[in-house]
Amino acid sequence: MKIYQSEIQDGLESLIKNNSIACCAVAEKSDPVSIPEIDDATQQELEKLGIAKAENKDQIDLYYLKSILVSTGWNKNDDVFDPKELFDARSTPEDKPFNYMHDEKDIIGHITGNVVVDFNGEEIDPETEEVPSNFNILTTSVIYTEWSDLAQRSRMQKIVSEIEEGKWFVSMECLFPNFDYALATNDGLIKVIPRNEASAFLTKHLRSYGGNGKYQDYRVGRLLRNLSFSGKGLVSKPANPRSIILEGNEFFDESKAETLTVSSIKENVMSDNYENQIAELQKELSEAKAASEALKDKVVAEQHAEFAGRIENLEATIAEQAEKLAEQSSANETLTESLKAQEEAMAAKDEDMKKKMEELREMKKKEAMMKRKAQLEEVGLEAEEAEATIADFNDVDDDTFDKVVALMKKKAIKKDDEEAMMKKKAIMKKEEEEALMKKKAELDEEMDDAEASAEASAEVLEDAEESADVAIAEAIGEEDPSENLRAVASEWLGSILQSVPKEDN
Repeated sequence: MKIYQSEIQDGLESLIKNNSIACCAVAEKSDPVSIPEIDDATQQELEKLGIAKAENKDQIDLYYLKSILVSTGWNKNDDVFDPKELFDARSTPEDKPFNYMHDEKDIIGHITGNVVVDFNGEEIDPETEEVPSNFNILTTSVIYTEWSDLAQRSRMQKIVSEIEEGKWFVSMECLFPNFDYALATNDGLIKVIPRNEASAFLTKHLRSYGGNGKYQDYRVGRLLRNLSFSGKGLVSKPANPRSIILEGNEFFDESKAETLTVSSIKENVMSDNYENQIAELQKELSEAKAASEALKDKVVAEQHAEFAGRIENLEATIAEQAEKLAEQSSANETLTESLKAQEEAMAAKDEDMKKKMEELREMKKKEAMMKRKAQLEEVGLEAEEAEATIADFNDVDDDTFDKVVALMKKKAIKKDDEEAMMKKKAIMKKEEEEALMKKKAELDEEMDDAEASAEASAEVLEDAEESADVAIAEAIGEEDPSENLRAVASEWLGSILQSVPKEDN
């Protein structure tokens, strides 16, 4: 069933989803029709009436029941059964299960048939084209009395005996996928309003959903649509007294009712009520105005003298308050002047503090510049280069600048080490060259002495000099020049001594 927004807001969603009602009646014993011999036509008529079919009579293991299922009209629960809707549903209970206490797992029998009867108990032809305005649906059913289970058999026998004592009821479940609203006035006029989004506000007034069954001057009923009876239960007493369909239904026939919309019922049908209410309100308003005027005159007369005394007291209070306000005003002026002086002093202090803070910032900035300059000069930069570098790194924080200086220091140390090494190599090279030249001079001197003493030939000496020059030249490129020089000199001296002629003793 569709649930409308106003019904959801009224908290009726779960109630409306349970779209079934219990139709309860007293369970009565029913004697099956037992006819020794009947013709086919009579059999067909009996089957058409649904009383008792030939194959379902005089069964010793069946107990026969009958009960009034439901009646047309408006019942005391404000559920409304339209004759046409109910007549169309007359055959839906047939062949449905008969259970114990509405427990679908405890099947104790089944429904055998349904008969349409008037309020006097007379059968109505189910094939009639003219639907009667008032009628009941009478259902017949059977209970299984014979069971192989002895406990179950004993249970059924006890239930049958209690049924005959009038202690049991038969309850039929009626399903309906939708409903509309039936409205009745005190003079018997019936109106029907289709249920939709605009009219769903009426649901909360229905007794089935917790309302009082009234809307303004109308009695509101739930007009059930598309009925279907789904089964029957044997119950000891109605589980929900509010959902029992009671006897004494009031007349209702939708074909004779006026169908309204929400707008028409509000604008036309209820207009008389509104006019009466307006007239009553206008009368009450007029009386209230008259009473108000009388009370006003009385109050004015009684309060005149009181007001004079109050005014006199009020004037004295005002004068007193004026004096206090003047004193307070003077105190406020003094306080204002004091506050102004304090504000000026605070402003002067703030200005002085700003200047000092600016000077402090400048001093810190100069101190930082001097510190950075000293760091740069320490790594080998000249004063101008240091100042230019400081300007380039002016926006860099101290940590980053310290990292740059550390990197420059590493490079300066590496450069100094390389220059020192180069100087050392140059000094060593120069010392080696001077040693070689000195050694050469000594060799030259020794060679001159050897020539003089041994009177060596010019050719031998020339060869020796060439050999010495070659030896010295070859010795200059070695890793240890002094060692090479000594080796060359030794070799050269050896060759000279061998060429000198020995004197005879």
